[in-house]
Amino acid sequence: MSVGAGALGLIGEELSRLGFSGTVVVVTDERVAGLFADAVERSLLASGLTPQFVVIPPGEQQKSLETASMMYGRLNELGAERATPLVALGGGVVGDLTGFVAATYFRGLPLVHVPTTLLAQVDSSIGGKVAVNHGRLKNNIGAFHQPAAIIADTSCLACLPEREFRNGLAEVIKSAAIRDEAFFSYLEQDIGQILGRDADALEHVVSVTARIKASVVEEDEKDTGIRNILNYGHTIGHGVESASGFSLCHGECVAIGMVAAGYIAASLGVAPASEMERQRRLLVEAGLPVVVPDYIDAEDVLSAMTRDKKISKGRLRFALLSRIGDVALHNDVPVDLAREAVMRSYAIA
Repeated sequence: MSVGAGALGLIGEELSRLGFSGTVVVVTDERVAGLFADAVERSLLASGLTPQFVVIPPGEQQKSLETASMMYGRLNELGAERATPLVALGGGVVGDLTGFVAATYFRGLPLVHVPTTLLAQVDSSIGGKVAVNHGRLKNNIGAFHQPAAIIADTSCLACLPEREFRNGLAEVIKSAAIRDEAFFSYLEQDIGQILGRDADALEHVVSVTARIKASVVEEDEKDTGIRNILNYGHTIGHGVESASGFSLCHGECVAIGMVAAGYIAASLGVAPASEMERQRRLLVEAGLPVVVPDYIDAEDVLSAMTRDKKISKGRLRFALLSRIGDVALHNDVPVDLAREAVMRSYAIA
């Protein structure tokens, strides 16, 4: 993984180094294309590659089988072959959708992630999970398809809307909370610089968070064991996200889910309440929500939770902190306690 300001200019060089030649299909959305497509095209052309762009509308609704089908048609029109790389230029939606298409077209095309949002740079581009949504369920049709390369240009983050930037901070805080107490302390101390998008701070945050996730994935690529700890905050978080009709950002829902998981951990006696308060305080300082909006029906949240991938043999599976920097998987969280945590998420300040 390449991380740093100006990395967009290295895309052509990196693809050539990996042995790619000829056509490169770049998938992006309309907003990102306006910001970065020219720089990517220049880099690819300078390396003797032939870029072809597939531009989709922005938004979570594009993570669908319908959009994937449209992309299969475009790949056919462009004459894509088994060796034709797909470059995902954008955030999590573009990365997930492009990865899914790469995994399934011709039984697998090479994939290169060029994430342009904080969330994508620290989380969704890493680990090989690719998927589309179906109905109100998130990421429930997918595959594992590892990228040939990830190129994260941290200068792209200067263009992010404030809400989208804070959305990515949720996964940064989550990663520190489950695996690295020293990094969590750094976030507490320097959250102002990070929110101010200091260039050095951003490069440090992306590099450390990406390294945390990559280290977990290396231990459990196919998500059958320890990788489940990356789902910290996601059991209730995905329930909130689905129940909101995806009107809330993923990171916002993870933040709510982390606080709810903290309540469960403290209630079960597996973590000190003081450590869970420390987590809640940092999320608030990062400008993230810790309360479920009133317009989201609690029963819809609970219903989505019971259909989530983190259900095992009819029991709720949660990743719960024992302290900041240490997490464990719990397969027997009582449904009533999970319900209580959800209901409490509507009232906590």
